[in-house]
Amino acid sequence: MSKPCILGLTGSIGMGKSTVAAMFAGEGVPVFDADAAVRAMQGPGGKLIPQIEAAFPGSTDESGVRREHLGEQVFGVGAALARLEGIIHPAVAAERQAFLLEHAGAPMVLFDIPLLFEKGGADRVDRIIVVSAPPEVQRARVLARAGMTPQKFSQILALQMPDAEKRERADHIIDTGTSLAETEESVRRLIAELAGCQA
Repeated sequence: MSKPCILGLTGSIGMGKSTVAAMFAGEGVPVFDADAAVRAMQGPGGKLIPQIEAAFPGSTDESGVRREHLGEQVFGVGAALARLEGIIHPAVAAERQAFLLEHAGAPMVLFDIPLLFEKGGADRVDRIIVVSAPPEVQRARVLARAGMTPQKFSQILALQMPDAEKRERADHIIDTGTSLAETEESVRRLIAELAGCQA
């Protein structure tokens, strides 16, 4: 029995990844959003709250994870970050597996994974799609976000693989430096091109 072709969608901050993921969903492609899964599991009543609280006392309350409090315990502490990732990553993997089972009959599914290359997830997908835009477009988008500063932007970029390297490692690139209509057309063309890619 064939299984869905698994597309891995990634891209640096401000490149339009969420917008492109929504376009795939709009075309009927099931989308697994890793960040959204984590937010749900860390939100009010989230299933990871007891484990996180046990490992990092005082880091949660009835609203879920208290990001500042958790950040204070984890930021810059390698062992603490590894402990947190040891709680989160297996849970995300289980959610992803359940998603795959739910959509086993689909011709393709999309995994929206911001740190696909950085966290070693590239070997779990059949095709890698990188969203990319010119640096000046990226910078303008990110600095327009509430609370963002040039310094914060630089720090985030330093933690991410450079866009040029992502583009080199991609199977497909979607340029988001164009109009939304042109980006949507690129998404539709790619879906048509990948129609027969399931394993």
